[in-house]
Order: sequence, then structure tokens, then C-alpha cells
Amino acid sequence: MKKFYSNSAALCGFALLLGTMVNLSSCSDAEEVMNPSNLSTGPSAPVSVHVSDFSISTEDFAESRTRAVENPSTYKDVQALTLAFYSGTTEVYSTTQLKSDETTFTTFGEFSLTLPLGSYTMVVIARDSLAGDTFTLTSPTLAAFTSEKVRETFSATQVVSITSTAAQDLSIMLNRVVTKLLVESSDGRIDGVAKIRTTYGAGSKSFDPSTGLAVGNTGFVMTNSPKASIGSPIQISSFAFLTTDEQTMDITLDVLDTNDQVLFTKVVNNVPFKRNRKTLLRGPLFTAGATSTFTIETAWLDDVVVNF
Repeated sequence: MKKFYSNSAALCGFALLLGTMVNLSSCSDAEEVMNPSNLSTGPSAPVSVHVSDFSISTEDFAESRTRAVENPSTYKDVQALTLAFYSGTTEVYSTTQLKSDETTFTTFGEFSLTLPLGSYTMVVIARDSLAGDTFTLTSPTLAAFTSEKVRETFSATQVVSITSTAAQDLSIMLNRVVTKLLVESSDGRIDGVAKIRTTYGAGSKSFDPSTGLAVGNTGFVMTNSPKASIGSPIQISSFAFLTTDEQTMDITLDVLDTNDQVLFTKVVNNVPFKRNRKTLLRGPLFTAGATSTFTIETAWLDDVVVNF
């Protein structure tokens, strides 16, 4: 399997064990999709996929500079696990576990199914999931957040050959495949501000699970409703998929009132991003005519800070 960030200590992943542990429970029928017409006839093998403890390195992404071993059931930014098997581009099995809905799993991160002997592409995607989010997995090379916002996402694919009914163990590492944008205002929120609209000049909300790279490069628009009180600085964040491991793009920040009318606009040109890294934009959002002076920090082992 191709591993991302081979020069970085910031690999974030999940270890998956594929075997024939028939005592594990599968997802509920409501969440599990098996397509018998897409399966070959003949002998079948009981297959279990277990998302076990995984190592999360947060020194280059989250605010904390620590490393820890996490379990999917306790890592707060993974709320959904999708497992799918494809024969070529044809889906033969798909299921999603939702941490908020215990009817979709017996133990979060453990799956059980039966597949005929054959060769498959296994796709595993772990992601955050909030109310109103919609996510689609179309093929081993196309997945997308079809609602407004991208969430933290881990992904990987692997070819799985089931040649007999005997138990087999396979491992796979899921890498964090998003970049994160954090915006902090250096001035206080003023009365009448309702939303901050962020326009990505490139990147995408869809990606290729086999590479973790964006599918498309037209950018997208999303909004945040800041929670800071009047007079206090705000902080908002968002995620995106990049077309390459490192990508530069323009970011437009619009301050909106309750009627979605623009109060202030800030355009930050040539903002550097990198997968599994956080870029920080800091400057005045609520000051008319404020001069925009940008300082770009490119030390990827730390946050990328752009002052405006």
C-alpha cells in the first residue's frame, strides 16, 4: 500500500486486521448493503475486519503536541467508519458504523461479513460526522462530502485476495488525508456579525480514497457561525482535500450579517497548505480598511502561520 507523508513523523492511522473471527457481530441490516448479483458463485469465506487501537500523532496537526495510542471508540473526531469491498469498480459490500447510533454496531470498529473467493479492493474511511452531514462513497477512487463542510478524514484502500476459507490476517494503515485551515481574528467581534464565509480558491470536497488526493480543483464555499461574544476575538476552522501533498491557493473571508450581506472582505493570496498540517490565518476581520500584511511561515513541522 502506498503510504503518505513518508518524510514526516505525522502518520496518523488505524490498524485493520482481516481474518475469520466468526464470533464477531456484523452491523445491523439497516446499515449493511450486500449486492448478491455482483458476487461470484462458489465457495465463500467468513471475513472479519477489526479496526483496532491505532497510533495518532498530533504534533503537526492538532493544538496538542503529543503522541498517543487511540481506540476508534474514544477518538472524538472519528464518528463514522465505512467499510466497502469492490470487485473492479462494482460494489459488492458496504457498511457504515455511526458512533452516535449503537444499532449500527456491536463493538465500534469491528465488522463481520462473508465474501466469495476472489479478488477485491477493500476501502476503509474513518471520518468525523455531525448533524446534517452527508457523505458518499461511489468507488475505490471517488468519495465526497456532499453537504456543506468537509470533516476530518482518514482513508486507505488495499487489494484483498480471498483464495480459500482459511483464516487470513491483513493489515492496513489509514492516513489523515485532509488539510486544516484555522482562522483567528486579532480584533474583537462587532455587533451584527452573524457568519464568516470562507471561500477556498482551489481544492475540493471530494477525494480519491486510494490516494487521498482531491478529485477536482475548483474550490468550494462554506460558512461558520462564530460563538465568541461581542468584543472578543473569534476562531473558526475548516478542512479541505488537496490535489497534491502541498498546494497553494487564495482564501477569501467574508464577514456576513444576519441577512448574509457582506460587512467586510479579506483576501489572503497564495496561502500554503499541506495534507495532515494546519495553516493558521491571523489578522483583523472586523476593521474597515485595515492594511493586509502577510507573513508566511513555511516550517512544516509547526503550524503554518499567515498574519494579515
